[in-house]
Amino acid sequence: IAMLGCSDDDAAPEVINEEELITTVILTLTPESGGQVVLTTVDLDGDGPDEPVTLVSGSFSENTQYQGVVAFLNQSETPEEDITEEVIEEADEHQVFYTTTEGLNIETQYEDQDSQGNPLGVQITLSTGLASAGTLTVTLRHEPLKPNDGLDSAGGETDITTSFDVSIQ
Repeated sequence: IAMLGCSDDDAAPEVINEEELITTVILTLTPESGGQVVLTTVDLDGDGPDEPVTLVSGSFSENTQYQGVVAFLNQSETPEEDITEEVIEEADEHQVFYTTTEGLNIETQYEDQDSQGNPLGVQITLSTGLASAGTLTVTLRHEPLKPNDGLDSAGGETDITTSFDVSIQ
């Protein structure tokens, strides 16, 4: 005689929030007076063998403020999926960081927040100083420690990071 049954401690399966594939990052920066700068990275094969294609349309002007918005897309699907919507909906679990190499005269200020008043970073103000050149890096972190003192103290997992060679003229 065998007895079969389910125990009461069988838990419902854990819901896993699968990491989305982000193939494209577009940072659009618009000054008050024309001269929009668009930074784009496209990597349609994700972690595949093909290198990402990075484009920078134009250069920054000295001593200028730019209103910026970043978009995260999955262009490997048809129609493409706008991952930015999920980042905004799950703002408490995400943060976009903007870092520069030493000597690049760029500062960024967050213009959006999560439900706790911590920075999100989908919308920014980017301010330039005097002429310089260097690298601007955009990093999307999932479940960072909030509040934090920047990328190095944030922890969490990197969803995507991409770098752009830029200049201020």
